[in-house]
Amino acid sequence: MQAKLGIAPIAWSNDDLPELGGNTTLETCLSEARAAGFAGVETGGKFPKTAAELGPKLKAHELNLVSGWYSGTVLDAPDDLAAEKEQVAGQLAMFRELGASCLVYGETAGTLQNRRAAPLALRRRLWEDEIKTYGRRLTRFAEHCAAQGVPLAFHHHMATAIESERDIDLLMQHTGEAVGLLYDTGHLRFAGADLFNVLKNHGKRINHVHAKDIRAAVVDGLDRERQSFLDAVLAGAFTVPGDGSIDFGPVARRLADIGYEGWFVVEAEQDPAKAPPAEFAKIGYRALSRALKDAGYSIEGETS
Repeated sequence: MQAKLGIAPIAWSNDDLPELGGNTTLETCLSEARAAGFAGVETGGKFPKTAAELGPKLKAHELNLVSGWYSGTVLDAPDDLAAEKEQVAGQLAMFRELGASCLVYGETAGTLQNRRAAPLALRRRLWEDEIKTYGRRLTRFAEHCAAQGVPLAFHHHMATAIESERDIDLLMQHTGEAVGLLYDTGHLRFAGADLFNVLKNHGKRINHVHAKDIRAAVVDGLDRERQSFLDAVLAGAFTVPGDGSIDFGPVARRLADIGYEGWFVVEAEQDPAKAPPAEFAKIGYRALSRALKDAGYSIEGETS
């Protein structure tokens, strides 16, 4: 079994909370990610938007492009998806040229994830008939992405329309095989989902993994009627593997059992003043690589 370890830049710079790492340069992020042992990175707001610009930067740090977030609005898009296809075209072209494994699709129609004043409890909720319609449209969009050489990995996410285990179950039921599932341990646990039920029910659809940990005491102590997703981030809800409440050993073993191979991405949006990114990147790398090796994986491109 082969695993590749990547990291997301959100620990260094948070696009939704510019006060968190707003002055941190892309060069710092890339150099510290590589020094921690990671073989690849996902994109963020400070990354160049073309392969011609980004490729040399990644090469200079001996890093691969893993993937990156795309803010989609297919949920509310017209059925022809023309505007959505035009919007994603540049990102798909860059990802294809640089060999990214997938496009991380986040549904941002009506999202509250970037609204500090919007409580978690007010997030958008969909009836099954709405998810059925959305699923047909999302499948067509995913098929378009695949035709462009970049598979889609759907990111269930707190404060969005697809957040809970129920939402994931219905979305997987009403989408075609072109819609892959991004398995994010932190968002699943935050949403109250069973990590292993999701693996049992949808393991064959998983085409990308975010290894995100939570601080259970922080998450459990949230007032979801009053506090927002960004409030939770600032309170320290998320952290890296090895520093939180999730045991990644059983998760890694179950992923190995279902045959998942590919990228495992450490991701944890935190205040870099409280959680120095270079230090926490090393903590995450050590904990995740240990769990993966114990589960029978070998780590490609390991440097530490």
